Amino acid sequence: MSYHEGMAERERPLRGMDIIHDSRSNKGTGFTREERRNLGLRGLLPYQISSQELQAQRVMENFRRKENNMERYIFLRSLEERNERLFFRVLMDNIRELLPIVYTPTVGQACQQFANIFRHAKGFYITPEDKGHIRDILNNWPVEDVRIIVVTDGERILGLGDLGANGMGIPIGKLSLYTAAGGIDPLRCMPVMLDVGTDNTELLNDPLYMGWPHARLRGREYQSLVEEFVFSVQDKYPKALIQFEDFATPNAYHHLKRFRQAVLSFNDDIQGTAAVAVAGLKAALRISGTPLRDLRVMFLGAGSAATGMAHLLTRALMEAGLSEGEARKQVQFVDEHGLLISSRKDLTPQNIEYSVDSEARDFVSAIREFEPHAIIGATGVPGTFSREVVESMAAVQQRPIIFALSNPTDRAECSAAQAYEWSSGRAIFASGSPFQPLEYEGKRFEPAQGNNVYIFPGVGLGAISVAASRISDSMFLAAADALAARVKQEQLERGSIFPPLTELRNISLDIAEAVALKAYEQNLARYPHPDDLRELIQGVMYDPSY
Repeated sequence: MSYHEGMAERERPLRGMDIIHDSRSNKGTGFTREERRNLGLRGLLPYQISSQELQAQRVMENFRRKENNMERYIFLRSLEERNERLFFRVLMDNIRELLPIVYTPTVGQACQQFANIFRHAKGFYITPEDKGHIRDILNNWPVEDVRIIVVTDGERILGLGDLGANGMGIPIGKLSLYTAAGGIDPLRCMPVMLDVGTDNTELLNDPLYMGWPHARLRGREYQSLVEEFVFSVQDKYPKALIQFEDFATPNAYHHLKRFRQAVLSFNDDIQGTAAVAVAGLKAALRISGTPLRDLRVMFLGAGSAATGMAHLLTRALMEAGLSEGEARKQVQFVDEHGLLISSRKDLTPQNIEYSVDSEARDFVSAIREFEPHAIIGATGVPGTFSREVVESMAAVQQRPIIFALSNPTDRAECSAAQAYEWSSGRAIFASGSPFQPLEYEGKRFEPAQGNNVYIFPGVGLGAISVAASRISDSMFLAAADALAARVKQEQLERGSIFPPLTELRNISLDIAEAVALKAYEQNLARYPHPDDLRELIQGVMYDPSY
């Protein structure tokens, strides 16, 4: 985006120090001599003109001098606040190194310390005191054509629980990845916090806490506020996609059911995580040799992420030739109370359909009885894939598939080293947050990170590129297939069932094309079909270069 295009939505062009203080306009020492003359910048900058590449080199040298990840997080966010294009150039060119800082696992710590590290207002906050006025206050947002909104109410941030308004770090982080990985113009992105209070007494008693200082809004008042928000957005930004993020399971499913047919929206914890898991399973089966239609999977944890994965996996098994009933029999759940059996009275509507007629069993005995090819952890509880669990999987499968997907890293159900050691190097492992490459008995393993960043940027890009009216399950299956297809044989040989993060832009382009094609197939695209769909999508992807 050129300087003048970036100014298009402003009332008047900026000059002088106003340009330097505007993150979207500022190029630091990258302004040319002509720009310095024409924009009133002479005398305001050092003499030397630095290319963006040289500026990026300086940034990374300073970044690597920081003593810990929180300092690195604050450093990068400060860069974004003063020079947005340089921030995205650095993030795109160093995505593998910076992803754990900008998002999981460091973003979790950043949310916990959000009030302490607050430097600069970013995003849009809605509280119960705004009830009846949400459409009006949306006019305060400085951009008229928003295309991607990530919204949370802060109740279930990663595996950390209720962080209230501190959860704003999640929408901010997700939208950085929408731009870096999916090519969405940051001008079109809007992070939103539905600040409906918190039940975290530590936060309520903290004088630095900046959120609405009350217990969480519940029931009809809460649902009414969410409804007003969604339909106010629909009125103000009719082309915008709303991504729901880190809501508690009952609310996550309520919002998904209520809005998925009404507005362009999806829940990343339910649907994005599901697509990543299905893609990982399909790649893992290329190692184990198990046909998809024979795959048996056991989930530990029965919240929104796990049930979302089970739902999409059931759809994938049905596409492989099974009936819905047959597919459901190949998916089982265990929670903190044991196997989900039909006689239990504590099951939710989301997981009761996966209950089985069986006697009560704990996790290990359920594994020995069911003999799953894969176990998937979505518990937020570290250590739940114990040595006995992994050894039991290794006893029933030659190449056990072990996905420890809880975030951040210290909440993972087991580490990569534990999975390989306890399975005698036979496990096919993936985690939600990164683990470093390691050697076991002379063989190098590069454990895969099943991060949603592989999926949601491409889904969003594809949906808005063709003005989709809604997002279907078939689009997420198409996204999973596109992701799985990117995994090369040499990556599988190193134990990695997801492609390198350095390929994220091309992965997102593949996924966007697959999602857009599915939108046309299902008559959900509102734009005419172009002659070259891929070229159209690629042409709208954001380039942060000066």
